[in-house]
Amino acid sequence: MSDEEDVMQKARTRFDDLCRALNMDEEASTEAWKSYESMSRNFTLEGNELHWLGCALYVACRSSVPTVGKGTAEGNYVSLTRILRCSEMSLIEFFSKLRKWQDMTNLPQDFRQSTDRLERNFTVSAVIFKKYVPIFKSIFKAPSEEPPRVHRSRKQRRHPCTVSEVFNFCWVLFVHAKGNFPMISDDLVNSYHLLLCAFDLVLTNALMCNARKDLLNPDFKGLPEDFNNKDYRPSAGHFCFIQQLCELHDGLVLEAKGVKEHFWKPFIRKLFHKRILRGKEDSLTGFLDPMNFGDSFLSLSRLYEEHVLATGSLDERIFTGEGANENIGTPGPCLCEGMENQDSTTYRLSTNIPTLALKVSTPLTGTRYIQEVRLSSPLSSAMKSLGRLHTMLSGTKHGPSAKLTETLRYV
Repeated sequence: MSDEEDVMQKARTRFDDLCRALNMDEEASTEAWKSYESMSRNFTLEGNELHWLGCALYVACRSSVPTVGKGTAEGNYVSLTRILRCSEMSLIEFFSKLRKWQDMTNLPQDFRQSTDRLERNFTVSAVIFKKYVPIFKSIFKAPSEEPPRVHRSRKQRRHPCTVSEVFNFCWVLFVHAKGNFPMISDDLVNSYHLLLCAFDLVLTNALMCNARKDLLNPDFKGLPEDFNNKDYRPSAGHFCFIQQLCELHDGLVLEAKGVKEHFWKPFIRKLFHKRILRGKEDSLTGFLDPMNFGDSFLSLSRLYEEHVLATGSLDERIFTGEGANENIGTPGPCLCEGMENQDSTTYRLSTNIPTLALKVSTPLTGTRYIQEVRLSSPLSSAMKSLGRLHTMLSGTKHGPSAKLTETLRYV
């Protein structure tokens, strides 16, 4: 057996092990191996061969489109997260390798566009997660301040949710909403305002559900002054903290209220109507109640998993999961400084995800993430630009002026 044959035999063994770990279907496996064989003959595949095998499998999975009811799914239900984990590849490495794979295999334009969209969505989520942690910490107490959970029997499983559980729940609620709006999911500003809507809803529920005021940070400046002494009931009307959140965390009130009214509220109503979120549909409250939270979180997580598998999207719970920095490919400390772990999944990434590791273009500017430390963040730049635009348009009428209308007649 020649050296080349020996190398391919070893690669085939690793490929078969990878397919078994992923429970890959035969059609996708055959297609992926043919592609890998062809690329190995025509190109020098530098680096870990398992990474290239993972890319081949991902492309084969996305090219296999089974029928689902009356529609179709964008893949064969093999999770991208599982492919990355089994092929020992970080997300940053995956995007780098996949771009090269696309060039070598000359993949069609629509596939490249879907990959670009996936990368833009990840980029937006990476930037927003950097804002998510400090905003959450400003609104809610730290897990280290919570009393230890009392052991309960199986008959007493329904217990008040912890801050750690709310941290994960709020993120899943946001990423699931973001994934359901393709028109804004890769837009940094609208996605950020969607995040503020998620905080608004959870904050309102914590205030309405009288027993859950203990979750809140009493120093949060957005709370009513007498919040500890008042009994807030859903019947009193739905509170709105959007303005306070925008003022405290650099949002644009008008934009955020538009996102809340036209995207967020209809989406949340559907979740209540389908009993994904348990509680009172009319006031969109009650899911933090001990009798509702566990079922709500479980149903929401399952629904999000189904969406990820059906669309071939990235499971963005990767940001709060075990080994988040390693899975994403960002070096540096993992836990937030000064925060202690109460559960195994809380505050995984620090607020300082090294942006130099995110070698991808921003969705708004198309420039590299950070070229010099003194540059402002993509989110801050976008907010300032929109703020200036709002200022320029202040007081103007809707529609073109008479002079502009006249000018356009001759264009």
